[in-house]
Amino acid sequence: MPLLLQSPTETIKLSLQQYYEEFLKILPRIALAILVIILGVLLAQMLTSFYKRRFQQKSEDPLMSKFLAQAVKVILIIITIMLALRVAGLDDIATGLLTAVGGGAIILGFAFQDIGKNFLAGIILAFNRPFNINDTIKVDDIFGKVKELSFRYSHIKTFDGRDIYIPNSDVLTKPVENYTADGFYRVDFTVGLGYEDDIDAAKKVIQDVLDNNKEIVRDGEHENFVIEDELAASTVNLKVFFWVDTVDYRRASRILRGMIIKEVKVALAERDFNLPSDVVELKLYKNSPDIPFKLNKGEEGKTSN
Repeated sequence: MPLLLQSPTETIKLSLQQYYEEFLKILPRIALAILVIILGVLLAQMLTSFYKRRFQQKSEDPLMSKFLAQAVKVILIIITIMLALRVAGLDDIATGLLTAVGGGAIILGFAFQDIGKNFLAGIILAFNRPFNINDTIKVDDIFGKVKELSFRYSHIKTFDGRDIYIPNSDVLTKPVENYTADGFYRVDFTVGLGYEDDIDAAKKVIQDVLDNNKEIVRDGEHENFVIEDELAASTVNLKVFFWVDTVDYRRASRILRGMIIKEVKVALAERDFNLPSDVVELKLYKNSPDIPFKLNKGEEGKTSN
């Protein structure tokens, strides 16, 4: 009955001494476990970097290679931690940790539904997605180039320089317009001619501009044409359609389009086609003040307004 004669202070000291002795016994194993974790993390980093470089060299899908590299790294680190717990003799803790992670995943799934939803959407998009890196896409009103795919978001670089990170769940559930999936995109613009002009002759002039431009795509599947579109108030509007290569979307859809518009305008002006502006009618009602205006003389001395 010696323990019954010990004071509370002595009992606490004895317990602490026993814990300390037990700690000293397992200290080498804990140190070895820490060493295993350090070496495992370093090895995971090296293997991931090596895998990423080799996979990106052979893969045509940089987004997939980066995503898989991240997944491999996380799996290796988890394996390292579990192995370190076994080395330290903490098998019960490892088992409990796995159980806690499983239960915690359910709890966190309800608490952080958006994060879990984006994570699962990221995994789905990694294996089945409607775009690749540097594709030009539009999700809702966000328009730009794909730069990165991570577990939670897709990185889009807009053409005005903004970096937008779209949640993967939005990319997965909302319509995605891919402007560079097959490499072709049809551009159009409107030309307004005077009612007195020969429409067929004007269409031929515009068609010649399209046919003579080497950057415009023309083959059996992609036809470039001009068609009457509208009888407006002061013009007959023609619609010009032509196909471009969208590997460089900005060049094809913006710069080239502007060049074609300029060439069409110059070609029509050289052949004396009228490109009138909208006619504006001014009405003066009762008690309205007069509108002053000035008459200018033309080159031949004739007065014109």
